[in-house]
Amino acid sequence: MLAICDDGQIVGSVSGGCIEDDLIERVRAEGIDHGTPEIVTYGISADEAHRFGLPCGGTIKLAIESLAGHSRIAELLQRLAVHELVARHLNLDSGEVVLEKAVRGSQLSVSASLLTTIHGPRWRLLIIGAGPLSRFLASIATGMDYQVTVCDPREEYRSGWQMDGVTLVHTMPDDQVLDMQLDSRSAVVALTHDPKLDDLALMEALKSDAFYVGAIGSRSNNAKRRERLKEFDLSETELARLHGPIGLYIGSKTPAEIAISILAEMTAVKNQVLLPHDIRIDVAKP
Repeated sequence: MLAICDDGQIVGSVSGGCIEDDLIERVRAEGIDHGTPEIVTYGISADEAHRFGLPCGGTIKLAIESLAGHSRIAELLQRLAVHELVARHLNLDSGEVVLEKAVRGSQLSVSASLLTTIHGPRWRLLIIGAGPLSRFLASIATGMDYQVTVCDPREEYRSGWQMDGVTLVHTMPDDQVLDMQLDSRSAVVALTHDPKLDDLALMEALKSDAFYVGAIGSRSNNAKRRERLKEFDLSETELARLHGPIGLYIGSKTPAEIAISILAEMTAVKNQVLLPHDIRIDVAKP
């Protein structure tokens, strides 16, 4: 998705740059108002595909739409801010827009007269514990456009912990889990090694719709954690959702490498990718 202002400034991307350049030239030559939406296609011929850096025979279809009050962008943003998954239906003949609640799994679709795009709230990540690993995990996650919250009530850990774009809260982690009203676009990662902080938060997270709940620790500590969680009101299905030891086996040693390992597993779960059994840390052998 790409937004272009009338002065040629852009936000977003639709290719490696060549198509963006062509779209900017269109705006400069034809103006920002295109009237009704139109579908344009790049890369139909081999020559055009080479010109725009596309594989021979490949094509990119784009919908060009002039935004105004009837585009309902402000309403869309308001609905996303309250964590609603929204389907935006654009009538390609009239430019009329209809917004409605979407269901998980909905996908972009286009016909001769209608373009439907799916807009979800930002993926959210709650990190329990404000340690060095949390800093790397938060940094990479924000780069992946997660809305990151770090929760740690311990003053000695959170003192001096600050990162642009990351919210730091001092409440008890289980209260924070409840306050966030976790949905299917939320993940929780516990990094404190402290059962007093982790266990209740994990219990609440496993009862929620969060797509990923994980906790750091060795295999033996993870087994003890599962035994403790069995004492809470958790079903076997809920308990089975816990990822731990967390991450994928990539030989990670440093906090930065461990953060990559965790986010790799989280990404696979988010994208519903079935991973090989022997790449999981809980079964892989060092």
